[in-house]
Amino acid sequence: MTTDKKYGGESPADQFGHGGNLWELAARTGVDPARILDFSASINPLGPPEYLRMVVSRSLEKLAHYPEPHSEGLKGALSGILAIEPDRLAVANGSTEIIYALPRALGCRRAVIPVPAYSDYEKAARLYGLEVVQPLLAEENGFRPDFAELAAQLRDGDLLYLGRPNNPTGVSFAAEPLLALAATHPQVYFAVDESFHEFIAEESGLISADMPDNLIVLRSLTKFYAIPGLRLGFVAASPATVALINRQLLPWTVNTLAQEIGAKAVNDREYAKRSRDYVRAAREELQAGLAAIPGLQVFPGETNYLLVKLESKGGTVARLAEKLLADSSRPIAIRDCANFSGLGQGFFRVAVRGGGDNELLCDSLAAALTGGKRAVVGGRRRKTPALMLQGTSSNAGKSVLTAALGRIFLQDGYRVAPFKAQNMSLNSYVTRDGFEMGRAQVVQAQACLLDPEVRMNPVLLKPSSDVGSQIIVNGKVIGNMSVDNYIDYKPVARAAACAAYDSLAAEYEVILLEGAGSPAEVNLKKHDIVNMGMARHAGASVLLVGDIDRGGVFASFIGTLEVMAEWERRLIAGFLVNRFRGQASLLDDAFDYLLDFTGKPVLGTIPYIRDHGLPEEDSVSFKAGLYEKGKPAGDHVVIGLIDLPHISNFTDVEPFLAEPDVHLQIIRTVEDLYGVESDLAALILPGSKNVISDLDYLRKSGLAARIIELAAGTGLDIIGICGGFQMLGARIADPLGIESSGGVVEALGILEMTTTLAEEKTLTRRTAVHLPSRLKVHGYEIHHGRTVSNHGRALRLDDGSEAGAASGDGRIWGSYLHGIFDDDDFRRWFIDMLRSSRNLQPLGRVVAPYDLEPAFDRLAGIVRDSLDMDRIYRLLGLK
Repeated sequence: MTTDKKYGGESPADQFGHGGNLWELAARTGVDPARILDFSASINPLGPPEYLRMVVSRSLEKLAHYPEPHSEGLKGALSGILAIEPDRLAVANGSTEIIYALPRALGCRRAVIPVPAYSDYEKAARLYGLEVVQPLLAEENGFRPDFAELAAQLRDGDLLYLGRPNNPTGVSFAAEPLLALAATHPQVYFAVDESFHEFIAEESGLISADMPDNLIVLRSLTKFYAIPGLRLGFVAASPATVALINRQLLPWTVNTLAQEIGAKAVNDREYAKRSRDYVRAAREELQAGLAAIPGLQVFPGETNYLLVKLESKGGTVARLAEKLLADSSRPIAIRDCANFSGLGQGFFRVAVRGGGDNELLCDSLAAALTGGKRAVVGGRRRKTPALMLQGTSSNAGKSVLTAALGRIFLQDGYRVAPFKAQNMSLNSYVTRDGFEMGRAQVVQAQACLLDPEVRMNPVLLKPSSDVGSQIIVNGKVIGNMSVDNYIDYKPVARAAACAAYDSLAAEYEVILLEGAGSPAEVNLKKHDIVNMGMARHAGASVLLVGDIDRGGVFASFIGTLEVMAEWERRLIAGFLVNRFRGQASLLDDAFDYLLDFTGKPVLGTIPYIRDHGLPEEDSVSFKAGLYEKGKPAGDHVVIGLIDLPHISNFTDVEPFLAEPDVHLQIIRTVEDLYGVESDLAALILPGSKNVISDLDYLRKSGLAARIIELAAGTGLDIIGICGGFQMLGARIADPLGIESSGGVVEALGILEMTTTLAEEKTLTRRTAVHLPSRLKVHGYEIHHGRTVSNHGRALRLDDGSEAGAASGDGRIWGSYLHGIFDDDDFRRWFIDMLRSSRNLQPLGRVVAPYDLEPAFDRLAGIVRDSLDMDRIYRLLGLK
């Protein structure tokens, strides 16, 4: 079947409809083109080769001279790769330039274009007066060409255009039937467009030293090497045909930069293989995701794009495209195929992209077609908003700024956690459960009011020599490794880091990542697991931190970006100038220069903070962990801590570890309790991530019964914090099944109160007065529980209301306030009260200051005032 040979009016091909015209889309919709996720242009999802900027930089001096007029150097490189003589090659400003040159060069009378096909075949033919014949590629045959039918259409003097693979269908064909057809029709020119063929295979099967004289093979370097802005393509044909084509090409049609990049890129077999492997896997995943969406029919493709048909009940493609582009969370552009002859109005094409983009497309299409909420597609969660701080060097201030941002997000009501994939430090910390992690993430966790855990720092390297380290993964020692051995081991370490990140990100609303050293360390980039590689995995926007106090900060910013690959540069959202002394306005000219040079803004200038009050990562020791401390030698009191299976916020008791007259005793079993209860001055029931489950543990272990006995029959002080506070009551109701299958469970019954777990979680900072001591305390609340008590209250909050509960004699009390023991005066009052109960003289003074909270809040205030936080929130999609 053949379409009309001549159009009386405008043909579909006359409508400009190329993909990738983000500027037109942005102008029409008012959307920032940088925000548009472009599925309309089929470009290599890996982006350009990493040496692109290097080649451009070293070639700039050549711009003072004219380029080689016929790209002789690039033709020489192609000649070696393709094993053909240079006179069989012509290089052009993209393969489209060759498509338009062919009708002028060959003197053909008709153009035979099986459709659907790339619209410029038809436009070029009509522009130069050729009659156009368009046999239809049958949809029911998967749009594959029928060479027998084509043979019946051909006449001497024809020019046949075929895409291999076809654009927009993505369907290719074997070389043999085409070569056979060319042999039987020597007076017909066969122009085979292989612009996307390299995504399928390295070898063409058509380009060779003895290729037929009537065969013309076009290639685009633009698509495969992801350089559409440079425009580069070539044609392989007989020397006579190449000579005809060259007469139609302008001299110097290919600029110097394109020639230089092309000459290097075509020899890069590793990039080519990696691209094919990636596209194959990503295409299969995207095809499966699209096929699962009701109302869409996906045609199996072989290259880096897929053709999709929209069922009529799904509306028009034009309307669907507008809806996707209008999505405020992330505008998406697809390629409406209405201007492809032979397809009609119901088709669109989507490129295969990288990272989580394909999942986002499927998610957005499903939402647009069903009118419902965005859904999880393919079993994957949408990525947690993530911000990463990297530095131009070590000690640029990343760790402290990460802690400050953690406190800022916490103050603004977000559940936020820190993460550093790999830390190198001799200063480590032992967590509650006996795992080892870097101390910097401990401080950051404290800023976020979280218990430090190894997911926040899954890989720790403790140097043991100049060329070797002890390797700790997920808190456990793997062994000592040399540099070379660790490089070999890095894929395992990376997998552990990514798994830890994914697990952590699933539980929080914002993740703050910290890099290590500098992302510009070119000798480490190939096996990076902590800087840009981790940022890409997390989908994080990156802020690059520089220490201006050292000098050379602007050169460091620019130099760092200059050695980055293009995908890395895209992740950089801006710069932070740290440790500035002086008048900030003096930096304005430098900021303008930096923006002009890199296109990236400065998002903050942080002053030099002489005493921020936080331990430094590599110079000040943290207080010893619980497992590192023995019993005090002198007079002391013993405080027991019930080690619940789901214990949370262990930082509530950490301040006691530094007190010289306190021994903190972990109690895991009823035997542990029996063994120390005669020495106990107090017993603490801590917070829990699952109160109901932990109550069941207390009962089955016998601890619950013994705690109840101690509460009734001794002078032991018992304190409950958050989940432990709920346990002290009579009942806990979980009607929504937040921690259980629902219903009501009996608690310890020590205090007359009931708790109901509510859907909305309380997340707030609190200042209060502890009523028995009349001392001011502060901390935070994070809980689902709503508790009603018949007892007197333990705290008076700053708004005048009362909270918590206490027994009549004040021995047994609790509240939702985490961090209550961080306050030095209150902690000393509590310890002295316990000393008195054990007939020990109270000390009456603070002997071990601990409180980091004012330091965190002060630091957060300074940093908040120094950063463009509105812009940072927009980066994360939180505004």
